[in-house]
Amino acid sequence: MSTQCKPDAHEEVDFVPLCVPEIRGNEWRYMRECLDTGWVSSVGSYVDRFEEGISKYVGAKYAIATVNGTAALHTALLVAGIRPQDEVIVPTLTFIAPVNAIRYTGAWPVFVDVEPVYWQMDAEKLIYFIEKGCFWKNDGLYNRVTGRQIKAILPVHILGHPVDMNPILEIARRYNLIVIEDATESIGAKYNNRMVGHLGDIGCFSFNGNKLITTGGGGMLVTDREEWAQRARYLTTQAKDDPVEFVHHEIGYNYRLTNIQAAVGCAQLEVLDEYICAKRNISLRYKEGLRDIPGLESMREARWASSVFWMYTVLVNKLKYGLDHLELMRNLRERSIDSRPLWQPIHLSPAHKGSFATDCSVAEEVQRKALSLPCSVGLTSTQHEFVIENLLSLGVGFKKSH
Repeated sequence: MSTQCKPDAHEEVDFVPLCVPEIRGNEWRYMRECLDTGWVSSVGSYVDRFEEGISKYVGAKYAIATVNGTAALHTALLVAGIRPQDEVIVPTLTFIAPVNAIRYTGAWPVFVDVEPVYWQMDAEKLIYFIEKGCFWKNDGLYNRVTGRQIKAILPVHILGHPVDMNPILEIARRYNLIVIEDATESIGAKYNNRMVGHLGDIGCFSFNGNKLITTGGGGMLVTDREEWAQRARYLTTQAKDDPVEFVHHEIGYNYRLTNIQAAVGCAQLEVLDEYICAKRNISLRYKEGLRDIPGLESMREARWASSVFWMYTVLVNKLKYGLDHLELMRNLRERSIDSRPLWQPIHLSPAHKGSFATDCSVAEEVQRKALSLPCSVGLTSTQHEFVIENLLSLGVGFKKSH
């Protein structure tokens, strides 16, 4: 049963945070074992246990823990063979991490739009770009404008909802493109009853403090390819070829997760399904509570999807609601309610100026309206009602109709 469903007798609302960690299981016990035994660094039984737990949960053969989700993405790109001057297709509406990881390899992002209903990478626009904006040579697919070779597609399952993957996987197979899934916001989400992160060639997860489950910081790379898993483990441990005499044949990275963080992850993984239930209950309450408020459009869930609703987000129509998303954010903050807008579409980011972008007008429109609302796993019913009541009272359209 989620905390959303529990009564909160005599509770007074002080401040409602956006999305904070939930610690309710064996975290203290497992951490104490690490401290008592001295196994606190990047070697220890909990690292192995966490990797095994994630691989089993997702259904992948191999899992390699990393220090954070960005490190997992960077490593995934490297083991997939992405090299300088290659191109990787990525949605523009995403946190910047996967795009930065592409640049870490010396490759370039190609930005495509999101679709307007679920705000995920638009498969139709992706296919159109590949078939009309690219050409095929003997060694692969090339961008007609930049002349660079396209090597991979990197779909990002944002906000807990899956990308429509089947058409993306089909076009990737047709043109021999690698599919690297960024499932950092969507662990436990399902696409046609299959776990996200285990749909393409390789998948990545994040366990940052605000994610559905957390290790404080941390990430995970999963794949069914043994050679990729072995190389990922090699690269993330400083590429040691002789661990006794410290011989290194190439440059590696200090990307390993610590045992003490993994211990927290193991405890969190034990209650992941409970957390998903809580998130889905929160989304249902928002959907019901906001149904009659003109100008607030709730998140949707596709018929082929099971979303974990990681960050509950609405679109704010100023003409109907009376405030735009930033004005609403400021008004909520004055009422001790935290909220935040979505990320700047990355094709507009000064940090990635010079990268190639297709038309991304839908992403720009979504970002101009989107606001994420409090949705912690431990959000109480009193806090939730407080948020909804304030959203009701601030809406001009609702006031007029009532």
